[in-house]
Amino acid sequence: MSLRSGFVIVLVLAFLLLPLACREPSGTTTVTRVIDGDTVIIEGGYHVRYIGIDAPESGEFYYLEAKQINEGLVAGKNVRLERDVSDKDSYGRLLRYVYVGDDFVNAEIVRQGCAWAKAYPPDVKYQVYLEAMEEEARQSKRGIWR
Repeated sequence: MSLRSGFVIVLVLAFLLLPLACREPSGTTTVTRVIDGDTVIIEGGYHVRYIGIDAPESGEFYYLEAKQINEGLVAGKNVRLERDVSDKDSYGRLLRYVYVGDDFVNAEIVRQGCAWAKAYPPDVKYQVYLEAMEEEARQSKRGIWR
Protein backbone atom coordinates (compact mmCIF):
# COMPACT_ATOMS: atom_id res chain seq x y z
CA MET A 1 0.00 0.00 0.00
CA SER A 2 1.38 3.40 -0.91
CA LEU A 3 1.52 6.37 1.40
CA ARG A 4 -1.12 8.09 -0.70
CA SER A 5 -3.61 5.21 -0.55
CA GLY A 6 -3.05 4.91 3.22
CA PHE A 7 -3.82 8.62 3.58
CA VAL A 8 -6.98 8.23 1.50
CA ILE A 9 -8.15 5.33 3.70
CA VAL A 10 -7.56 7.36 6.88
CA LEU A 11 -9.38 10.34 5.38
CA VAL A 12 -12.37 8.20 4.36
CA LEU A 13 -12.55 6.57 7.82
CA ALA A 14 -12.38 9.96 9.51
CA PHE A 15 -15.17 11.23 7.27
CA LEU A 16 -17.35 8.20 8.05
CA LEU A 17 -16.72 8.25 11.83
CA LEU A 18 -17.09 12.01 12.36
CA PRO A 19 -20.90 11.94 12.58
CA LEU A 20 -20.68 9.29 15.32
CA ALA A 21 -18.29 11.41 17.36
CA CYS A 22 -20.42 14.55 17.03
CA ARG A 23 -23.87 13.14 17.61
CA GLU A 24 -25.85 13.99 20.69
CA PRO A 25 -26.32 11.37 23.36
CA SER A 26 -29.14 8.92 23.22
CA GLY A 27 -29.60 5.62 24.90
CA THR A 28 -27.72 5.24 28.18
CA THR A 29 -25.56 7.89 29.84
CA THR A 30 -24.61 9.13 33.31
CA VAL A 31 -26.10 12.10 35.16
CA THR A 32 -23.25 14.35 36.29
CA ARG A 33 -25.28 17.12 37.94
CA VAL A 34 -28.86 17.84 38.98
CA ILE A 35 -30.00 21.40 38.27
CA ASP A 36 -33.50 21.22 39.75
CA GLY A 37 -36.53 18.95 39.84
CA ASP A 38 -36.82 18.58 36.07
CA THR A 39 -33.39 19.33 34.59
CA VAL A 40 -30.05 17.51 34.75
CA ILE A 41 -26.65 17.59 33.09
CA ILE A 42 -25.32 14.37 31.60
CA GLU A 43 -21.92 13.22 30.35
CA GLY A 44 -20.64 15.54 27.67
CA GLY A 45 -22.18 18.58 29.38
CA TYR A 46 -25.59 18.21 27.76
CA HIS A 47 -28.55 19.68 29.65
CA VAL A 48 -31.61 17.40 29.69
CA ARG A 49 -35.09 18.74 30.43
CA TYR A 50 -37.64 16.13 31.47
CA ILE A 51 -40.60 15.95 29.09
CA GLY A 52 -44.16 16.35 30.38
CA ILE A 53 -43.46 17.81 33.80
CA ASP A 54 -42.81 21.19 35.40
CA ALA A 55 -41.01 21.36 38.76
CA PRO A 56 -40.66 24.46 40.95
CA GLU A 57 -37.88 26.87 39.98
CA SER A 58 -35.24 28.31 42.30
CA GLY A 59 -36.90 30.53 44.91
CA GLU A 60 -40.31 28.90 44.49
CA PHE A 61 -42.16 26.77 47.05
CA TYR A 62 -40.90 23.18 47.11
CA TYR A 63 -37.86 23.86 44.87
CA LEU A 64 -35.28 22.36 47.24
CA GLU A 65 -37.39 19.29 47.97
CA ALA A 66 -37.97 18.66 44.26
CA LYS A 67 -34.25 19.03 43.51
CA GLN A 68 -33.34 16.66 46.36
CA ILE A 69 -35.81 14.03 45.19
CA ASN A 70 -34.41 14.27 41.66
CA GLU A 71 -30.86 13.97 43.02
CA GLY A 72 -31.82 10.85 44.92
CA LEU A 73 -33.32 9.33 41.79
CA VAL A 74 -30.60 10.12 39.23
CA ALA A 75 -27.41 11.78 40.58
CA GLY A 76 -24.35 9.84 39.45
CA LYS A 77 -26.51 7.08 37.99
CA ASN A 78 -26.74 5.58 34.55
CA VAL A 79 -29.96 6.69 32.92
CA ARG A 80 -31.73 5.76 29.72
CA LEU A 81 -33.03 8.65 27.65
CA GLU A 82 -36.10 8.41 25.43
CA ARG A 83 -36.99 11.07 22.90
CA ASP A 84 -40.55 11.98 21.91
CA VAL A 85 -41.18 14.22 18.87
CA SER A 86 -38.98 17.23 19.67
CA ASP A 87 -35.24 16.95 20.17
CA LYS A 88 -34.55 20.25 21.99
CA ASP A 89 -36.38 23.12 23.63
CA SER A 90 -35.88 26.82 22.90
CA TYR A 91 -32.96 26.92 25.38
CA GLY A 92 -31.08 24.15 23.57
CA ARG A 93 -31.76 21.52 26.24
CA LEU A 94 -32.42 17.95 25.15
CA LEU A 95 -36.03 16.96 25.78
CA ARG A 96 -36.25 13.42 27.11
CA TYR A 97 -38.12 10.89 29.18
CA VAL A 98 -35.61 9.56 31.72
CA TYR A 99 -35.35 6.07 33.20
CA VAL A 100 -33.15 4.48 35.85
CA GLY A 101 -33.50 0.79 35.12
CA ASP A 102 -37.26 0.32 34.72
CA ASP A 103 -38.14 3.36 36.87
CA PHE A 104 -39.72 6.21 34.90
CA VAL A 105 -38.13 9.22 36.58
CA ASN A 106 -40.44 11.87 35.07
CA ALA A 107 -43.47 10.04 36.48
CA GLU A 108 -41.87 9.32 39.86
CA ILE A 109 -41.12 13.00 40.42
CA VAL A 110 -44.76 13.85 39.71
CA ARG A 111 -46.02 10.92 41.83
CA GLN A 112 -43.99 12.18 44.79
CA GLY A 113 -45.61 15.61 44.44
CA CYS A 114 -42.44 17.37 43.30
CA ALA A 115 -43.73 18.54 39.91
CA TRP A 116 -46.88 19.16 37.93
CA ALA A 117 -47.79 17.12 34.87
CA LYS A 118 -47.67 19.66 32.07
CA ALA A 119 -48.21 18.98 28.39
CA TYR A 120 -45.81 20.51 25.91
CA PRO A 121 -47.22 19.47 22.52
CA PRO A 122 -46.20 17.74 20.37
CA ASP A 123 -44.32 15.79 23.09
CA VAL A 124 -47.25 14.08 24.81
CA LYS A 125 -46.55 10.34 24.48
CA TYR A 126 -46.98 9.65 28.24
CA GLN A 127 -49.06 12.66 29.23
CA VAL A 128 -52.14 10.71 30.33
CA TYR A 129 -49.95 8.60 32.63
CA LEU A 130 -48.16 11.67 34.03
CA GLU A 131 -51.53 13.32 34.73
CA ALA A 132 -52.66 10.18 36.57
CA MET A 133 -49.52 10.39 38.71
CA GLU A 134 -50.33 14.03 39.51
CA GLU A 135 -53.86 13.08 40.52
CA GLU A 136 -52.47 10.37 42.82
CA ALA A 137 -50.12 12.90 44.46
CA ARG A 138 -52.98 15.40 44.88
CA GLN A 139 -55.30 12.89 46.48
CA SER A 140 -52.53 11.65 48.77
CA LYS A 141 -51.56 15.26 49.58
CA ARG A 142 -47.90 14.64 48.77
CA GLY A 143 -45.29 17.30 48.11
CA ILE A 144 -46.64 20.49 46.57
CA TRP A 145 -50.19 19.24 47.24
CA ARG A 146 -49.87 19.31 51.07
